[in-house]
Parts: sequence; structure tokens; C-alpha cells
Amino acid sequence: MSAMTPPLLFKCLADETRARIALLVAQEQELCVCELTCALNESQPKISRHLALLRSAGLLADRRQGQWIYYRLHPALPAWATAMLQAVREANLAWLHPDMARLSRMGDRPARAASCC
Repeated sequence: MSAMTPPLLFKCLADETRARIALLVAQEQELCVCELTCALNESQPKISRHLALLRSAGLLADRRQGQWIYYRLHPALPAWATAMLQAVREANLAWLHPDMARLSRMGDRPARAASCC
């Protein structure tokens, strides 16, 4: 993983889908592909393509649990980057509200996993 720099972070977030993914993961701590597919109302290939880019840039880390892959903010992400994501999320709750509402309707894990995976 390369060191996170402001240009790299802003490039990652320049795409609306990637910004929504990053902010939802920052909010929820960890989400799987199917949760993101439901929350963003997008196709699985599109979500997976954006997740791969965010992972390769060092913004997200993943872990496998059975057939599911869960994504979280990378633990080596600099504090300034994490703080910026939190500030952007808090300042844009209305923009994220439809995504968070769809995610909320899925319920909590494990019920959420049963509804999407």
C-alpha cells in the first residue's frame, strides 16, 4: 500500500459512488459487498469495481468471512484522512440519507446478511 496523500484521497472520492462507499463504511465501521449493493442501489459488479479501486489505493481494507468479504477503513489510514471522512460525512448526512435509509431497512446483522447474501 502506498502512503495516503491528499491528491490520492481526493481522487478516490472524486467519483460519487466511491465517495458514498467510503462515507458509508466510515459510518458503519464495516460493510459487505451485498450491503453496499443494497444501500447504494447499484449492481454488484459496479460496487465491486469501485471497492477494488478503494482497496488498491489504501483507503479500504478487506477481510473474508466464509463467502462474504467485508470492507472497513484501512487501519493504516492517516488520522487526518479519517478525520476528513468523518467531517464530510457529518456535513452531508442529508446527501447520504437515502443510502443510510436503505441500509437501515436491511436490519442488523445477522438479519441483514440473510436479506442480501
